[in-house]
Amino acid sequence: MYRFLLTPRWLAAAALTVVASVVMVMLGNWQLHRYQERTAINDRIDAANTVDAVALTSVLTAPTAAGTPGAAPGKALAWTKVTLSGRYDPANEIQARGRTVGSKVGFEILTPLLLEDGTAVLVDRGWVPAPPGGALAAPEVPPAPTGQVTVVGQIHLSESRPAPVDRRDGRLDTRRISLPRLATELPFPVYGAYVLLTEQTPAADPAFVPIPIPHEDSWQNGGYAVQWWVFAGMVFVLYGWQARREALESASGKPSGARPARKADRSRDRVEAADQRKASRDRVEEADRRAAASRSATVTADRPESD
Repeated sequence: MYRFLLTPRWLAAAALTVVASVVMVMLGNWQLHRYQERTAINDRIDAANTVDAVALTSVLTAPTAAGTPGAAPGKALAWTKVTLSGRYDPANEIQARGRTVGSKVGFEILTPLLLEDGTAVLVDRGWVPAPPGGALAAPEVPPAPTGQVTVVGQIHLSESRPAPVDRRDGRLDTRRISLPRLATELPFPVYGAYVLLTEQTPAADPAFVPIPIPHEDSWQNGGYAVQWWVFAGMVFVLYGWQARREALESASGKPSGARPARKADRSRDRVEAADQRKASRDRVEEADRRAAASRSATVTADRPESD
């Protein structure tokens, strides 16, 4: 009953079904990996208030030369809670403009923290609102504390798509916090990620608004993973349904070419119907001509003869 599955057409369909299913399973697995990755990031964000901070130098690769940043950490280290100590360098402070917090536009202020080995970490001290003069006017920024400072914060990966860097209001001014671009403007080696400040000793100025950390939408990736796996099963269901349908048609004695034959019959029926309509119009026209000829002969017979 199912011997037709060994024909070239059905063997090709089976191979295509298997390939499509494998691709869909792989896509589902990739979405699962993204779900797990994003869930781990959310866990690190949520655990920041309860876990102990680790030394930044224990999780990030130290930079070796000025002008180029250290190795960028992978996403597995994003938002890790770290601690570090050093002295702020306000002469090379950075203002990132056009940054939004709570629907308001302002500046994020990043100040290099110089470590004992001569390397530096950019510390995002927080957000300040734009002044009344507009986004290009100089913001009011609390000065960085002097002397030895201990910072606790979370690792933030470098932003992509670097923007131009200018000197404005005594600070480096940019739209994007891109470490590869900013490193070229700084006179010391810089780590390949920066730190969002959450605690500081001495205490941070309350004029700074902490930078909110958004959660990743991991459930979307989980839903996509399930969706791809369902599709992978559906292609086999579709293959089985088509095979069952053809097997039933074969068992009922209907030839595989029955459908084209029915199309040919319908085509012939349309031609015959058109011929019949034309013959009917011809008969009507012939009857009209005969009736006209009869009326003409009657009128001629009834006309009186001239003297």
